[in-house]
Amino acid sequence: MLIWIDADACPRPVKDLVFRASARWQLAVCLVANRPLTVPPSPLISVVHVAAGSDVADAYIAQHVGAGDLVVTADIPLAALVVARGATALDPRGAVHTADTIGERLAVRDLLEELRWAGVVTGGPAAYGAADRQQFAQALDRLLTQRRTSA
Repeated sequence: MLIWIDADACPRPVKDLVFRASARWQLAVCLVANRPLTVPPSPLISVVHVAAGSDVADAYIAQHVGAGDLVVTADIPLAALVVARGATALDPRGAVHTADTIGERLAVRDLLEELRWAGVVTGGPAAYGAADRQQFAQALDRLLTQRRTSA
């Protein structure tokens, strides 16, 4: 299993948690971003720099992800693409997206986007906080434990 991180908008605490999990579980991590990133020195951690542009990092991840991989992303359309390829998507706030859940999440995202365009809904998600970090850490640990015990 490879852990992919959609790194351009990923909160630093999430990346740090994944780096620690990578060391503990000896799992490879690949961050994909269109800007330079600083990562700890580790043979398990790699960075792919893609060209600037809308959804370029998403396209790279969707093209290279494999069945059984884990993708950390807040991007619901990307989550739908990787789930269709047999991977699992994990939101930085701890929501796990699978084939059973992604359709509903995509529909809600599309509805909210339409409401924003119409001016009915304004603003975005709340600031990333300690509770979000804890939920992500618990979800990541659960997923990695499940994968390890089923292997």
